[in-house]
Amino acid sequence: MTDEVITIFDTTLRDGEQSPGCSMNTAEKLEVANALVELQVDVIEAGFPIASPGDFEAVQKIARRFGDRATICGLARCRVEDIDRAWEALQDAERARIHVFLATSAIHREFKLKMGKPEIVRRAVEMTKRAVDKFTGNRTADVEFSPEDAARTELDFLCEVVEKAIDAGATTINIPDTVGYAVPAQFGAVIRYLKENVPNIDRAVISSHCHNDLGLAVANSLAAVEAGARQVECTINGLGERAGNAALEEIVMALRTRADYFKCRTNINTKKLYPTSRLVSSITGMKVQRNKAIVGQNAFAHEAGIHQHGILQERTTYEIMRPEDVGFHGTNLVLGKHSGRHAFRARIEALGYRLDDDAFQKVFEDFIALADKKKEVYDADIAALIDNRIETVPETWQLVGFHTTGGTGTVPTATLEMRDRNGEIRRDAAIGDGPIDAVFKAMERITGVAARLEDYEVRSVSRGKDAQGEVLVEISVNGHTYYGKGVSTDIIEASARAYLRALNKALASVPTERPPGKSAV
Repeated sequence: MTDEVITIFDTTLRDGEQSPGCSMNTAEKLEVANALVELQVDVIEAGFPIASPGDFEAVQKIARRFGDRATICGLARCRVEDIDRAWEALQDAERARIHVFLATSAIHREFKLKMGKPEIVRRAVEMTKRAVDKFTGNRTADVEFSPEDAARTELDFLCEVVEKAIDAGATTINIPDTVGYAVPAQFGAVIRYLKENVPNIDRAVISSHCHNDLGLAVANSLAAVEAGARQVECTINGLGERAGNAALEEIVMALRTRADYFKCRTNINTKKLYPTSRLVSSITGMKVQRNKAIVGQNAFAHEAGIHQHGILQERTTYEIMRPEDVGFHGTNLVLGKHSGRHAFRARIEALGYRLDDDAFQKVFEDFIALADKKKEVYDADIAALIDNRIETVPETWQLVGFHTTGGTGTVPTATLEMRDRNGEIRRDAAIGDGPIDAVFKAMERITGVAARLEDYEVRSVSRGKDAQGEVLVEISVNGHTYYGKGVSTDIIEASARAYLRALNKALASVPTERPPGKSAV
């Protein structure tokens, strides 16, 4: 392996958040940003500051809190107001980057921008210079320029725009496959063409940003690396517009596992991949498919007998990565109800989590309660308990207790007791199609929120009849989507906690408007 390092540019908080239903509030973005810093991501694209006051606030807070541990980036169109707003949000970061973009393909020039080639070049140069000028004094300018829809741009014009942007001061040139149209051989050829035909290309880092509309985002990104790109833009779990972006975990592990081929490496702490994946899934409500590469539940499962025999004889016969290398822990039995606090904290740290004293105490109490209910507590159980305690929205309402009735020949009924933020207890009851439906309706009566259940999913966290159930719900309130998750050995309780979390998000949410022309780059 060489010492050549590929910069990992994570855009989960910007492009990933644009995935329908994946909007995050500021507290949730800070939680994800902290996880990305722990993952040792090089560049965090924290948002699009001019998009809304919420986006600006999130970028500013992330820049202030984490700007000395990672480069914090803000997106801006090639407009004066965008660049000024981005810098206002980023200026307190020790390491800041402004990312400006402008479409260059013929179809975008004609139908979206209604601009000719000379005007595109002029605008790109002027706005890149404006971004560079923001880095005054002793600060070294860090400006990234993206010719949007580069994969469908004529190569000679793409070279012209890139050359002029570098002359204007751009230090990173990002080549986006904005609509996921490219195939690996073609995309690699674009990178090589730029390296061979742009005279000043050695003054900038070439980056790739690939979308997954044809399922080729990771393959195209790796083709770009092979052709000479030294930054890859990606997201946790492949989140993003439409079919998503290149998945960070797949890019990183492909480069690590096939270092013999790519001859490069990343700075990523791979043992944080699985915990970060779970966190993002929990916050956004976008579940990870079971057979998802690297972080799916089945990623390290071996069902076929011949595979199991091979694994027992020699792991590398059928396993090219170790589960522990990505922080994956299956159903390994670890602790019981007589285990002490020190052993429990050590196990949490081994699983890749860091909790403050208050959060640890809550999770430890949950663990003791769980150990009283089931004989065997697994790593997956502990991870679920931790995820369940990640509070990223104010708890307007808390569940105090509930009672349900149901069964053949009876009317399903739920009676709930809940506490508001002032400590006042409210009780109410409702009937429904079943006990879970009755619980949901009783919650709506107490909270005063009329919600529509869009999706409901339950799965087993570990194994056995006493396993915890993890419930994911998706609700819509006034046209906005909210997700909630709950875990318990009692599916009705898990459902109640998931629904309440979603309702609390709805109560805490203040929808913000995004400007027209918002781009996935």
